[in-house]
Amino acid sequence: MEKRIIIIAHNIRSAHNIGALFRTSDGFGVSEILLSGYSPAPANKENLYKSKAQKMLEKTAIGAHEYVPWKQVPTFGEALTYVREKGCCVVALEQDERSISYVDERLKNLECIAIVLGNEIDGVDPSFLDQCDYIAEIPMLGKKHSLNVSVAHGIFLSSLVS
Repeated sequence: MEKRIIIIAHNIRSAHNIGALFRTSDGFGVSEILLSGYSPAPANKENLYKSKAQKMLEKTAIGAHEYVPWKQVPTFGEALTYVREKGCCVVALEQDERSISYVDERLKNLECIAIVLGNEIDGVDPSFLDQCDYIAEIPMLGKKHSLNVSVAHGIFLSSLVS
């Protein structure tokens, strides 16, 4: 069974984080990245001009944005509809009282998983959590209560493919 993994990156403000998502996603064989809300996107190949954010994203991605298929969608709802039509189970990576462990066997055995990543400060919008099949959480043992979104993304991907 070949696992399909789609990333939904919603309202991630940092081009560096999006670039890191592309690079890590390439390394773990992610099928596609959906950039929704105000998440920055790579420049289209025909663009003669690149914004500062596009240059930062591409520098961090080190070319991975050319290998991992991606699309920009305006809203989370459109991203959700897209992955549901592909038969994906939707899993938010977020701390919540309903969360299960990110290494839970139910997640490892999914054939198609869409991972929802949220804003660096606010996380995944609580109303979006209600629309997900699962909420997965990485335990935090130190003084800080969260990880950088691109780091959490890498840890979760590693658990899914190992």
